[in-house]
Amino acid sequence: MAVQGIRLMTEFCRTHGVAHEICGKLVVAVNDAEVGRLKTLLERGKQNGLSGLRWLDRAQLREIEPHAAGLAAVQVPEEGIVDYAAVIAALVSDNSKAGVNLRTGAKVTTVRQDGPGGWLVITDAGEFRADFIINCAGLHCDRVAELAGEPRSTSIVPFRGEYYQLKPERAHLVRHLIYPVPDPTFPFLGVHFTRMIHGGVEAGPNAILATAREGYRKTDLNVRDLADALSFGGLWRFMGRHRAMCWAEIVRSFSKHQFCASLQKLVPEITAADLEPGGAGVRAQAMTPAGELVQDFEIVERPDALHLLNAPSPAATAALAIGEEIAQRVKRLAAG
Repeated sequence: MAVQGIRLMTEFCRTHGVAHEICGKLVVAVNDAEVGRLKTLLERGKQNGLSGLRWLDRAQLREIEPHAAGLAAVQVPEEGIVDYAAVIAALVSDNSKAGVNLRTGAKVTTVRQDGPGGWLVITDAGEFRADFIINCAGLHCDRVAELAGEPRSTSIVPFRGEYYQLKPERAHLVRHLIYPVPDPTFPFLGVHFTRMIHGGVEAGPNAILATAREGYRKTDLNVRDLADALSFGGLWRFMGRHRAMCWAEIVRSFSKHQFCASLQKLVPEITAADLEPGGAGVRAQAMTPAGELVQDFEIVERPDALHLLNAPSPAATAALAIGEEIAQRVKRLAAG
């Protein structure tokens, strides 16, 4: 889905005049163990249909990314960057022209069956009736599904990802997107470098439990959200299984020097003085009661409803492909 998503998003941006650039990505192995995993990753990418994948030795890596460290790398030429705010604006415009009534900032408080073959959805923005409901509520998708009568088989645990930015005079140290090799023993990707479409380079993110589902700052606190997370046995099992990693993420959240040390594994010349505060995002991560992160899409289908309960990275890049998949499923379900 990610490969199709890249191609659909690129076509959409070209059609709508949205700023984007196919700049390519490097996945970099910094030790022998990572080299082995990188070879496996290369084969998987080929099987999934990625075009132009290229294995780079150390010298070839330094030719195209002079400041990067690594024994080897895989070049992914189809990867790119985009002005995602402009993507959303274009989608809103297209939907509005098609007669779609968009309501944002509307908290759903009630979802119930309203007679045969119908739903009543009560929100802060009013009441709505529908023959079919599609729940893609992200950070609140498990709650919306529960309101609609679904058992909560998984729960959303919000993880905040915090970023730094390279100071403008040091942005030349990164030419592409630079990613580490995923470690299957750890549930998160790790910090990496991302060029931004309007200039600059982001560095991050870490992954730390957010004290609010929409907690983009350390000071954000929602008592209900925090109680929901801490009362979920799966979270405690997850933290027990990954104690060292969880502690390292907390330390990295409060220590710029520790954050920098992680970045130096990919670009050794980076110093703490090169970093300035960036933004943050919250990942809507579905987790099982056993404390396992749901790594794939989780979609629950009913005759008159569809619930998307997990959309793993890169969900933004693959948004149009995800939308196509949902539309096809809804069409099939509605046809009976």
